[in-house]
Amino acid sequence: MRAIWKGALTFGLVNVPVKVYAATEDHDVSLHQVHNKDGGRIRYQRKCEVCGEIVAFQDIDKAYDDGERTVVLTKDDIDSLPAERSREIDVVEFVPSEQIDPLMLDRSYYLEPDSMSPKAYVLLRRTLEQTDRTAIVRFSLRQKTRLAALRVRDDVLVLQTLLWADEVREAAFPALDEPVRISAKELELSASLVESFAGDFDPEAFTDEYQDELRTLIEAKLEKGDALDTSETFGEQEEEETGGEVIDLMAALRASVEKSRAAREGGAAKAGKTKDAPAPAKSEAEASADKPAAKKGAKKKAS
Repeated sequence: MRAIWKGALTFGLVNVPVKVYAATEDHDVSLHQVHNKDGGRIRYQRKCEVCGEIVAFQDIDKAYDDGERTVVLTKDDIDSLPAERSREIDVVEFVPSEQIDPLMLDRSYYLEPDSMSPKAYVLLRRTLEQTDRTAIVRFSLRQKTRLAALRVRDDVLVLQTLLWADEVREAAFPALDEPVRISAKELELSASLVESFAGDFDPEAFTDEYQDELRTLIEAKLEKGDALDTSETFGEQEEEETGGEVIDLMAALRASVEKSRAAREGGAAKAGKTKDAPAPAKSEAEASADKPAAKKGAKKKAS
């Protein structure tokens, strides 16, 4: 992991140097849009609606539109705001942990001690555990003031940013104001149903089946040779954006596809010499199911 922020956690006169790391990541397969005829990459341009010109990023300002008027905010305007640039995470108060509404939790970050001795870090961690309290802190990240909850997960301090009070919508549903009669028998049966599904939550027991099947489908298409050679179409542009390593990857994929196609054509030629009736063609889902190693390979390539 790479630290995204370095500073100090302070409460009272205690100063705890820390490094901040993102605690979560997205595991979805990255997809992009292409032209269905030739596989050409679809890219979006920053086009001005007034003059029709393609605008460079450095010539773009931010603006606020209230529906009738537009206020343009230049970079100098943004820089003039009293943005907090402090490298400190200030503890505001310690509150009972049950008072933190899970609906207000946003993103999570790990805090790593950033000093020769982690004594102050461990002291704060044990204090939070012993008192069963959560620290409410304020800090600045990416030119924005953040409110966050500081708690303990295993042996690590975790910082979870909180939504501001006006960012949480009020749930006002008139249907819930109507009186509803629930019989004792209905409540008993409902409780019995809940009991039949009772268990201990184990996150490892659940997997993203859609992403797993998507990786399997991609791997099956690669092995079958069902892939377009688009290296000459936008390979140079990819090299400029992400580095020359993409060219090596495209070459490796192309060689794998050609090898797979040759093997498939050779197998088809042998099958044509036999007098047996041809077997019914398998669907892509069945073809994927016949390749148990496809899922593992797809995960490796996706990473």
